[in-house]
Amino acid sequence: MSREMKLTKKHIIFLSLCLLIPAFLSAQTTADEIETLLNTGAVTYAQAARFVLEASDTLAVSDSGEAFRYAKERNWLPKKVSANETARLDGISLLLMRSFDIKGGLLYTITKSPHFAYRELTYQETIQGRADPAMKVSGERLLFLTGRILSRLGDAAAVDASADAEVERLSRLAGEDAGTAEEEASARREALAAEINVILEEQHIADTVAEATDEGITITLSDIQFREDSAELLESERRKIREIANILKALPGRKIQIAGHTALAGSAAGRVRISRERAQAVAAYLVTLGARRADEISVVGYGADRPVADNATPEGRAQNRRVEITILED
Repeated sequence: MSREMKLTKKHIIFLSLCLLIPAFLSAQTTADEIETLLNTGAVTYAQAARFVLEASDTLAVSDSGEAFRYAKERNWLPKKVSANETARLDGISLLLMRSFDIKGGLLYTITKSPHFAYRELTYQETIQGRADPAMKVSGERLLFLTGRILSRLGDAAAVDASADAEVERLSRLAGEDAGTAEEEASARREALAAEINVILEEQHIADTVAEATDEGITITLSDIQFREDSAELLESERRKIREIANILKALPGRKIQIAGHTALAGSAAGRVRISRERAQAVAAYLVTLGARRADEISVVGYGADRPVADNATPEGRAQNRRVEITILED
């Protein structure tokens, strides 16, 4: 009886996918390959690459080795995996995300890693229920995940067809719901700041935190280190700014403001001058890294006029000696 139920389940999957996937695969391939995959307990990365690349209309080849090489060269598969290695769920998640060009959140956008690809597909409910990212992927699961993505893409096309009408409707409601819109914008800023803080923590960026403000998202680098009495960044700080540049690249089209601050030392004019020069050094480095164009960055130096801690203590002075990078609201 259990065997009968298992066959019935497979036949249902088989028929569903045969109806869904033919636009991407040849008829013979559809029937033969789906039947083969349904009876495969654990697919290899080469098998998965061949099927997913053709299903996503990316590459149609009969040689699974060629498909594997194509995906590997483009970093669509985990590093250091081989063609005949049994595929893990997080590795398959990355292959699906990249092959179908599925957009993800900030963490996935920056890292393009199997871990965050798995998290994205779980969040988007392509992967359903509790699943271990390290689990082996059966052919049946690969078919199921591919089918869900194709189905979702079809639904997205239908949504796009009515997008103009929805925009017009929202525009009419904008005046009525101005308060709600502001609350939603604030919630988005808070969520984005929290996501940036996760990245900063995972990349071990010390003395750096993001917070939502009325102006946008401010990333504060406390106790930022320059060579004494100069605006030359130390290498430890350059590493921090390189990571922040990656975050900024994932949030294009928004201008940024860089503000320099000092502790209470020297003359007021000298503090303003050095704080601005140091903010300008950070701006110049971000431009060099391609995070923003020069005309997308404004720079200001506040000296010691805006302390966030007591200058009477070493800890307080370290917090006050900072640079703030604000991603401005559009």
